Amino acid sequence: MTTTLDLMRHGEPVGGRKYRGQIDDPLSKKGWAQMHAALGESVPWTQLVSSPLSRCRAFAELLAERHGLPVMLDDRLKEVGFGVWEGKSAAEIEQAAPGSVAQFKADPLNARPAGAEPLTDFHARVAAGLADLLVQYAGRHILVVGHAGVMRMALAWALQIPLENAYRIEVPGASLTRLRFEGGRASLIFHGGNLAGR
Repeated sequence: MTTTLDLMRHGEPVGGRKYRGQIDDPLSKKGWAQMHAALGESVPWTQLVSSPLSRCRAFAELLAERHGLPVMLDDRLKEVGFGVWEGKSAAEIEQAAPGSVAQFKADPLNARPAGAEPLTDFHARVAAGLADLLVQYAGRHILVVGHAGVMRMALAWALQIPLENAYRIEVPGASLTRLRFEGGRASLIFHGGNLAGR
């Protein structure tokens, strides 16, 4: 039995690029356009699942309503908590603590912002959420609307990528990643793409 899991990162939120974490900013007009453009007319899914944060949930609920699909919200698929970095741009963080963003990207396990969710905890909650989806919706094609961090943790979990390497994975806004699960084995079909024109 084959289960296909598509992961879609939200588009640009109001306020632009920041270490937003669990701050609940909605999508900007540009963010909505990015997400619609990434899908084109393609809606191959039988189930939608979303982070409860509005920059993901609003688009998932719109898709569900428009195409008559069920949608489920899962708190385990929220973005990582970034502690004191929440709501700050990389430039603001660098101004306050030069070199800290580079240190975080080089060693995301240990060089975390004060008050941030531990990376192992984040990985465990995302992995638990996705493992439950694979059981609940076995044999189906699922779309998860989530965050860059969630997609990194999903890839680390599915492909057994060491957590210390997770932030080497670039995740463009409003991009899609497809994983296929068959016989207990995950395969990466594509990453950072879109469905428009497929």
